Amino acid sequence: TYTDKDGTVYEWDDEKKAWFPKIDEDFIANYQLNYGNNGQTSEEKQEENSEKSTEYDQKAYEKYCREYYNYYGYEYKGDEATSTTWFKYEADEGTHVYVSGLPSSITEEEFQQLMSKYGLIMFDPHNKKPKLKLYKDSEGNMKGDGLCCYIKKESVDLALKLLDGLEYNGSTISVEKAQFEMKGEFDPTKKKKKLSNKQKRKMKEKQEKLFEWKLDKPVDIRLKHERIVILKNMFDPKEFETDPSLINELREDVRTECSKFGDVRKVTVYDRNVEGTISVMFKTPEEADVCIEALHGRWFAKKQIHAETYDGKTKYEVEETEEEKAERIQTWNKFLEGEASANSDSKG
Repeated sequence: TYTDKDGTVYEWDDEKKAWFPKIDEDFIANYQLNYGNNGQTSEEKQEENSEKSTEYDQKAYEKYCREYYNYYGYEYKGDEATSTTWFKYEADEGTHVYVSGLPSSITEEEFQQLMSKYGLIMFDPHNKKPKLKLYKDSEGNMKGDGLCCYIKKESVDLALKLLDGLEYNGSTISVEKAQFEMKGEFDPTKKKKKLSNKQKRKMKEKQEKLFEWKLDKPVDIRLKHERIVILKNMFDPKEFETDPSLINELREDVRTECSKFGDVRKVTVYDRNVEGTISVMFKTPEEADVCIEALHGRWFAKKQIHAETYDGKTKYEVEETEEEKAERIQTWNKFLEGEASANSDSKG
């Protein structure tokens, strides 16, 4: 038994592995003193309703026990809760393994590296450290054995199959499922603080995230920019200074030619680019590949074409200065005036 500071006597329940109040006349009297009785105000009335009083006390006591059990995470089962049988740890369902035969020179870091080869190790939510333990003697020296707690039961099976009997730094390791038994008197002050529902949920989410898997991106999936072909040496920017309409003609010529290789979505002429660059966007990268293979090295308007796949980064648009812009507008106006003059002459 164990007596609390408030005088309450506790009995150890081996099945539930917890301490519960010892139920006797002193406990019931103390309970009624602290929590009230059945509400009777006179001795005569209590005698008249002794049967109801007893029934009330029993219900109140059961309510107290139920709340007490629930507080510690157990289900209250009435008289069954006081049955005395040894608490049994189901090793087959556990995720702890006991490891012996370790070299005395092993460190906690080395032990963690060794055990993590067979599965993910459980982390203690209180100290944020892996649930590992290397046992030491009274002088602080390593005894050569330890304990490891995995997250998944499958990791235990893997460690038993692959680690047991393994030679490690001159020592033969032995692995077995951990067995636990009660030792010494129970000390409530050393009981670990229970996790809140929020902490449990957060811990579960982290564990699930560790085990989730995503499909790696297949190596044969093409990137979007690979459907764009860059054609260089297609023109001289100076050609457009005297006749800007050549830009549209060149664009249509390129579209017509490239349509032989696939579905052309867009053709852009970078008329100020000194490399004479044009970009052609196809529906698929495969169509772009065919275009590059067909046009690279070919001649166009006495110029040899250089065709390549767009790298997704290079900017081919050339920004013009204010002076260049004014000059371009002036040239365009002259071109329009010349077109208008030519049309009037043809009518005259």
